[in-house]
Amino acid sequence: MVMDAYNYSAGLPLVQEYLCQFEQLVKEYLPMLGEHFTQEMVNPSMYASQWFITVFSYSFPFPLALRIWDVFLYEGVKVVFQVGLALLRFCHDDLIKLPFEKLLHALKNFPAEAMNPDKLLPLAFSIKVSKRLEEFKREYEKRKERPFPHSLPSVSSSSIPSHNLAGLE
Repeated sequence: MVMDAYNYSAGLPLVQEYLCQFEQLVKEYLPMLGEHFTQEMVNPSMYASQWFITVFSYSFPFPLALRIWDVFLYEGVKVVFQVGLALLRFCHDDLIKLPFEKLLHALKNFPAEAMNPDKLLPLAFSIKVSKRLEEFKREYEKRKERPFPHSLPSVSSSSIPSHNLAGLE
């Protein structure tokens, strides 16, 4: 992972990219939960932004965060995707039953059992995401390059007839 100005730009574009990739991974690896999130209009920016920004150090127990950071420093951001998916998989059966408000609460307050590093991390490391992340990154970059379909063409003042500018000068 390369650290540059892009990572710290207004709007956190790299975090936005990660959230988009994470949403795709949820839909692919946990399709029922992904569909439930869609129905409840829950997207990763509502619950996973802090995961990517702080690499789980914000609200996760220190022993778990420490072990995640150990892997993060060695392997990079991939572990954030793996741990996030593992948390969702671990709590899948409960999450899929919850309405919007309770779902958001649950996604920010995981049960103690899910926070056990000896249970969560083996599950996380069993989830292979590297190839899909690369594919999703390429797709995301292609989408970013395409102009917005309904955007207006740029207009310079020289393309506006001068009689329309008479009162503006």
